Amino acid sequence: MSIDLHTHSSYSDGTKSPTELVRLAARSGVSALSLTDHDTMEGVKEALSVSFEYGVEVVPGLEISVVHEKKPLHILGYWMDPSHSELAAALTRIQEARKRRNTKIIEKLVALGIDASVQELAEISGVGQTGRPHIARLLMNHGVVRSMPQAFDEYLKKDTKAYVARFAYSAEEAIGLIVSAGGLAVLAHPVQVDRSLNSLPTLLPVLKAYGLEGVETYYPTQSKKMRKKIRKVAEVLDLVMTGGSDYHGAIRPGTRLAGGNNVYVPPGLLDRMKERLLQRR
Repeated sequence: MSIDLHTHSSYSDGTKSPTELVRLAARSGVSALSLTDHDTMEGVKEALSVSFEYGVEVVPGLEISVVHEKKPLHILGYWMDPSHSELAAALTRIQEARKRRNTKIIEKLVALGIDASVQELAEISGVGQTGRPHIARLLMNHGVVRSMPQAFDEYLKKDTKAYVARFAYSAEEAIGLIVSAGGLAVLAHPVQVDRSLNSLPTLLPVLKAYGLEGVETYYPTQSKKMRKKIRKVAEVLDLVMTGGSDYHGAIRPGTRLAGGNNVYVPPGLLDRMKERLLQRR
């Protein structure tokens, strides 16, 4: 049995509904699953509603894109109260900024001669958050690009044809929001922050001072050697370790939930996370 504390549903940029994710977890031998959609907790209620039916523990979660010293980071949060007024207001601000960004990107695409519209984008997205992965699918539908990586490389990432910068909270602000809403804040996939991980011993103490409680140690692109390096820093700083697949569904072909041929995340990590949360409360 494995657990998976990093997944995305159709409420952000994944392709499966929360119910489908929980069902897949049950079929895949995943005993506990956290839904960590980008900048929204809208899908958590649905995931929790089917957890008993499928025998999978569901951990309410969230992933927030932040900026720290002009560099992008992702912060995972667990067990926040979705109705917490400060957190809800902050997520609304992010979501409104995302809508404005999407409109500006569509305007740039139209200026480039691509027959795109906000209405078409909404149809592709369906429920929840709409972001660049949905715009990439729009470009694929129009035959402008052949793949999602090509869409980002040519149109959607920084310094490309249709890129538009987005609003983001600072790491300190986002961690504070998670903590104030009763949650546990964790640095997501540190390998994406620094492939060498050499900056981790400097970065993590700063984030811990903001209220960070953990670091994602088990992740598909983090090798055994990397995990050992992360674990060493986590132990020195008394941070809990977490892990997950970052599963998005069909939007990332060939990916799967944790366990099996993918990254294995020890169930015992969840117990230590719960202990830490109880200690803090």
